[in-house]
Amino acid sequence: MYIEKVSVSKYRNLNDMTLFLKNGINIFYGENAQGKTNFLESLYLCSSGRSLRTRNDNQLIEFESHESHIQIFIRKENNIEKIDVHLKKDNKKGIAVNGIPIRKLGELFGICHAVIFSPEDLNLIKEGPVIRRKFMDMEICQMNIVYYYDLQKYYRILKQRNNLLKEIQKNPSQKNTLFIWDEQLIDTARRIIGARRGFLEKLNEIASEKQKRLTGAKDRLKIIYKPNSVENQLPEKLKKNQQRDILMGATQSGPHKDDILFMINERDVKLYGSQGQQRTTALATKLAEIDLIKQETGQKPILLLDDVLSELDKKRQNFLMESIGELQSILTCTGIEDSIKRYINQASLFYVEKGNIKKIES
Repeated sequence: MYIEKVSVSKYRNLNDMTLFLKNGINIFYGENAQGKTNFLESLYLCSSGRSLRTRNDNQLIEFESHESHIQIFIRKENNIEKIDVHLKKDNKKGIAVNGIPIRKLGELFGICHAVIFSPEDLNLIKEGPVIRRKFMDMEICQMNIVYYYDLQKYYRILKQRNNLLKEIQKNPSQKNTLFIWDEQLIDTARRIIGARRGFLEKLNEIASEKQKRLTGAKDRLKIIYKPNSVENQLPEKLKKNQQRDILMGATQSGPHKDDILFMINERDVKLYGSQGQQRTTALATKLAEIDLIKQETGQKPILLLDDVLSELDKKRQNFLMESIGELQSILTCTGIEDSIKRYINQASLFYVEKGNIKKIES
């Protein structure tokens, strides 16, 4: 799987363009704030239906324009899939696959598997649980459409339950109806917890081997799922915490409170690891994500690298570049770092300046 052609119109600061990409390494270089990340974001938007940096689609449209359009063509062996994303100010975005509009975002997952790796991902370990849940959910959704629909259903039920909790504060007699939402919440939560556990078990197996190679077997990585409540405990926990939930007007138990624990040599790397260990753990985890997608879907994902090399030392840069040789990789950088100079002959080079992207002919 690889992106063969991209057309962009009125997206952020990018000028209208059509680019042909290589099934291999594609390097986009130039000074900061010229449009490199915007280009990567447009590709990720086509693969996931979501922006990397905002929930407000209006911010994705060029300031003086009223609409934006991105189109990508994905080559899969002898077939080509086309994804169109149409953004209109103050309106819902439209997405079409092979010319047919999709009704639900879940219909987009699986068409174009993409893994994004940015400097922010190096903070996966030391940031809060919200970031780790987002990482977990986005990766499972790419491999399991049923999980996406379960997740959507869970958060709808959670919102309804929280609304009822607030109503109970005003009218305690409504407490008798809480069990209706509890039953639905528990049923959906069980499936989510099971899918997350299975995902992290597989991810741990691959990431621990990556960590071993990265550190010369000095560091042993273990990724542990930390569910707020395991499946058989959630009913009792909801019942036990019912009065507290009513007082707070919010549900305190369930998958929306889950977290991931990263252990290095039996110690929590978030608390006791050096910055180097935290970054190595994040790198091993992201590279494991690539292998897991290949394993689960039979497709090689497209790798989007947003100025990550500048954040890594030479050893980790080399390991990353050697690990992505068989993938289509689209990476951004301000200059051509030493770690990628030896790949230039194999790569397509693009120069980015003031929203213009120009291919550099060899």
